[in-house]
Amino acid sequence: MRILIADDHRVVRTGLRMLLESRPGITVVGEASGGAEALQLARRTRPDLVILDLAMPGGSGLEHLKELAALTRVLVLTMHDDVAYVRQVMQAGGSGYVLKEAADVELLAAIEAVMAGQRYIYPTLAGRLMHPEASAEARGVPLSPRELEVLKYVALGHTNQEIADRLDVGVRTVETYKTRICEKLGLHTRSELVRYAIEQRLIQT
Repeated sequence: MRILIADDHRVVRTGLRMLLESRPGITVVGEASGGAEALQLARRTRPDLVILDLAMPGGSGLEHLKELAALTRVLVLTMHDDVAYVRQVMQAGGSGYVLKEAADVELLAAIEAVMAGQRYIYPTLAGRLMHPEASAEARGVPLSPRELEVLKYVALGHTNQEIADRLDVGVRTVETYKTRICEKLGLHTRSELVRYAIEQRLIQT
């Protein structure tokens, strides 16, 4: 099985390569740090599977997913735990969706399922797709668990870089989360975000 890894974090790519190449029959044919580069490499190497992050420079993974899916199977590996992203990935032709918090064995199971022609969706997200009434939005909390985590660190006074370091993501990703949080809550200032965080018991006064 020939796999292409697309993720803008070198440490993630290195870890994935080590995991995958420790399995018999798997070869990593290339690594890309952006969506456009992933598409170019996929066209050149013709992998059996692309493991694709969504938030990357040079265009998001979503922007190139449809073209990649026309070439080969695509398994999205991301931190985005929003079912809206899952729907977009599947509509664009993705074969699977796994969160980066998944254990190694779960990622390998996802790869096996996708290569067998099945669709694989991370279990907690699959449950929310099947039972939307159990989602955070339906319970009156409009933020995803990761957005709540970012909000907590913002309310505690951490900088974007500090939040990025804690969550092992890029600063731009943190900024995107903060923008989305403000849009969802209709809030504009840090004091308003702090007040909301206190009300939701994300932080204590």
